[in-house]
Amino acid sequence: MPELVATPFADRRLVLRRGSPKAVQLPHARFEELRTRSTVPGWLADAVAAQWQMDVCGQALADVVLMREPGPYGFSRATWEINLGCDYDCEMCYLGEKRFEGLDMAGKRRLLEVMRDAGVIWLQITGGEPLIDPDFLESYRLANEMGMQLEILSNGSQLRRDRVLDVLRAYPPTKLTLSLYGATAGTYDAVTRRRGGFDRFREGVHKALAAGLRIDLSLIIVRTNAHEADAMRTWAAELGVPFREYANISPTIHGGAETLPSQSPEYLTDRKPFTGCPAGVTFFHADPFGRASICKVGREPNIDLTAEGVPGLARLGQIAGPLMLRTGGCSGCKLSATCRVCRPMAQVFQAAKAPLKNYCQHGER
Repeated sequence: MPELVATPFADRRLVLRRGSPKAVQLPHARFEELRTRSTVPGWLADAVAAQWQMDVCGQALADVVLMREPGPYGFSRATWEINLGCDYDCEMCYLGEKRFEGLDMAGKRRLLEVMRDAGVIWLQITGGEPLIDPDFLESYRLANEMGMQLEILSNGSQLRRDRVLDVLRAYPPTKLTLSLYGATAGTYDAVTRRRGGFDRFREGVHKALAAGLRIDLSLIIVRTNAHEADAMRTWAAELGVPFREYANISPTIHGGAETLPSQSPEYLTDRKPFTGCPAGVTFFHADPFGRASICKVGREPNIDLTAEGVPGLARLGQIAGPLMLRTGGCSGCKLSATCRVCRPMAQVFQAAKAPLKNYCQHGER
């Protein structure tokens, strides 16, 4: 399988290496030249050697580079909930009821083909917990073979399993983002409501690091583990991996308020003003049934990609516009220019009857 991928990206042309966050940018003429070459040209061999210390000089181009074609609508990024099932039962999970259901492998293959033909280059695979899906490994390999750069969002509980780690070692993701729920077994297991979860996570993290995988940690801070926030930061630093903190708890995607009591009041942080996002324009979200929406929050209306294929994505831009308009109690708001959340997220908070301070600057007045 070719190690490099040459792909259009908006008005640029890039060469990517599977599993690497780096890129080589090409002039359009050089990119088109690759279509006519049978062996790796010297200028590409030099650029690849400088960027990745790879020697591809004189090799057959088809053995080294996979050529990607542009999609018709400008979509380059997507997220995919491969399922909504999970082996944890975290108190703050925004998914609410977690049902393990979705497409079979034939449907997953069809969905990935649509994403490829739509021009998706960067694909984030999430859940639920993606690594427990029976089709994850096959789906992951297939997406990799299609030339997508893959990121995985996981709780890390399955990384201790050799069959999982072997695939990720052979086809490394550009990033493996793992959620951390505590610095001790007692706290971690209380948050996830799974005995032994901490020990499984710790074993998996160390195995993944030993395998050379690129790991980021997401430190999830709630009432139950807030007293260990400093210890979580210390552990992440000792592991030598980047980390970010997430403390603002959202309602469920269905507008349920059952997650909100897990918010740790002292860790409720001011959100930056919402200044727009590419949802529905250059980015889309796919749920376990292959339904594409502008994002994981604004799930309605959606498009059945397995039925409609790439042409269905032409409607996403029309869907995104109305979803971002102010509605309900926010109509005519004089502070709208400094809103801290997008309209789909605000509607979820409003449906949950959440305190204004959780999502709106009115909460300070």
